[in-house]
Amino acid sequence: MVHRVVIDTNVLVAAVLSPDGAAREVLRRCLTGKAQPLIGNALFLEYEDVLSRDDLFAAAPIGREDRAILLDAVLSVCLWINITFLWRPNLPDESDNHLIELAVAGNAELIITSNVRDVAAGELVFDGLRIVTPGAWLKEDY
Repeated sequence: MVHRVVIDTNVLVAAVLSPDGAAREVLRRCLTGKAQPLIGNALFLEYEDVLSRDDLFAAAPIGREDRAILLDAVLSVCLWINITFLWRPNLPDESDNHLIELAVAGNAELIITSNVRDVAAGELVFDGLRIVTPGAWLKEDY
């Protein structure tokens, strides 16, 4: 079964920084068609911004050019979702609300994030949408 997922930016960053971590495996599954990642305007802009930060990736095994190639590869497998209704789940970090909105608009089953506590803490809860860490998803997906 191919899961429709929203991949938080922190997972993408962890995948670049740690070649052997769970986040890297999540990315592999997206790139090989075992998961269907969703993307919208806000998440696209966040991916683009964060991956361009050289200081954040000073210890990364790949440079800026390779990160741009990786972003292109990720975007090539993403399903673009137009968000026409803003739900405003009132998460502790307002900048995370777009993840819930994308997941709801794209009928995602999961948001995969390293920040489960904050992303799952909204006042508005959607049945059928789960918030999980990369490691938790990998354990349950086998």
